[in-house]
Amino acid sequence: MEEPYGFFGILAPAGHSAIYLDRVCAETPLKLRRCRSDELGSVITREPDMAGYDWVAIPLLPYLYSVENASEVPRHANGNLVWRMRRRYHETHLRSLGEKVSEGNFFKGGWGMLLGQSYDRRMFAFRFETTPEQDDQLIARLNAGRNHSHFHYLFNNCSDFTRKILNAYFPNTFRRSIFPDLWMTTPRQVTDKLVRFSRKHPEMKLAVFEIPQIPGFRRPSGTNLTVIGSLTTRGIPVAFLNPYAAGAMLLDFILESHNGLVPKDAPVLGPDNLAVLKVPPLPEENSVSRELQAASAEVNPNGILDEVSTVNLSLGEIEIAKE
Repeated sequence: MEEPYGFFGILAPAGHSAIYLDRVCAETPLKLRRCRSDELGSVITREPDMAGYDWVAIPLLPYLYSVENASEVPRHANGNLVWRMRRRYHETHLRSLGEKVSEGNFFKGGWGMLLGQSYDRRMFAFRFETTPEQDDQLIARLNAGRNHSHFHYLFNNCSDFTRKILNAYFPNTFRRSIFPDLWMTTPRQVTDKLVRFSRKHPEMKLAVFEIPQIPGFRRPSGTNLTVIGSLTTRGIPVAFLNPYAAGAMLLDFILESHNGLVPKDAPVLGPDNLAVLKVPPLPEENSVSRELQAASAEVNPNGILDEVSTVNLSLGEIEIAKE
């Protein structure tokens, strides 16, 4: 769940939502594969103005910081530095998106929205356990799909994509609702449903982490709001239009405000400890890993598994959010 920022974040303070999978890596921005043991996974997101692509996948570190090495992440960043890092990564890895996907600007999205999100906003990661088989099924489904759709802020946005992916893991759990989002899907709504679902299913082992905003490029990002929360806090005179609707909105906003999604003591992550996001391997996965390492040690004295062996290893998954 990624906080809103800038002028657009004031007008529509929903924020952004994306899916992070630590078993799933981006072979290209439009093709997925199983991760190797030394990789952190990728963020899969739906963005506007991406030449009609339904989703794009970016490795975790570039998605957050526009770099491939944690040692290159600045503690303080200005606009020139941020755009220089984004353009450098684009030239090296994102040219395959084509000429129709522009860098973007104040009024229009583009590949710039895929890189260095931590310079724009604070994020909260909600980690939970899945199985390797579920991740493999998702890889196969997304790779085989058409990967084309029309982005719509109301009914086919980033949170709708997150909702559909989560439903692939937990069928019929994430639906649109009239309260608090008037049949739209927002990052906070999806996250709220995830937290509620995890309380009924403690085997998910839900854990929450904060990924802070790198200072210097923008003012601190805002708070993720639902549609009703946005209308209420922005002072829209709903009571004059429909007092019953205004009463329902106020009640929902009061109840929602007492439903804390993020614990006050959530661990804070930075570029050097993002591996915490990876779900520990399941017991059977540890067994397979030990067998592969033992077999590999006879061939490779350094104990490093080759890529063919590592394909059978598995890692884990989590969710983020944005728009």
